[in-house]
Amino acid sequence: MRPFVLSVTAVFAISLSLSQETTSPIVGQKAPDFALPYATKDSIFRTPLRLTETIGKQNIILAFYPADWSGGCTKEVCTMRDDFGSLQKLNADVLAISGDYVWSHYEWAKHHNLPFRLLSDHSHEVAKTYASYNDKNQYNKRTVFVIDKQGNIAYVDPEYSVRDNEDFNRLKEALSKLQ
Repeated sequence: MRPFVLSVTAVFAISLSLSQETTSPIVGQKAPDFALPYATKDSIFRTPLRLTETIGKQNIILAFYPADWSGGCTKEVCTMRDDFGSLQKLNADVLAISGDYVWSHYEWAKHHNLPFRLLSDHSHEVAKTYASYNDKNQYNKRTVFVIDKQGNIAYVDPEYSVRDNEDFNRLKEALSKLQ
């Protein structure tokens, strides 16, 4: 009887953990709403930015990244900074999200002169909603979503790479199709 109870318990635990896994929002689906505090190179904003309040003005690049001050993340945001003019011409704004606190975001944005908002998802709830959280290392995954002006997911790159500019160029191509 004891092995049976252990087997049933194990099956239940595995089923429960699988049912709690989050699937990534897909193209065409409404973007899940959220509200997060944020920082820019100029200030820290404690009043949360609500995604739905940004919908309709521009297409939104939602860029999840692991951590401020790391090499790959610095390359990612500096690539977006250096080509921010072309992103704006494609009618896009950037919302970059990590689990870092707003104070770190503020200093990092100021240090790198970043022209966009860095959102603080310290609990990683938004990253989990967007299937952009890595449970093993407890950091955000490097993922990119484009949200169109109607609030729908228009593009997803679940494994955005900063190795070269290929993924960034695909992102800009996706944005150009929304013009």
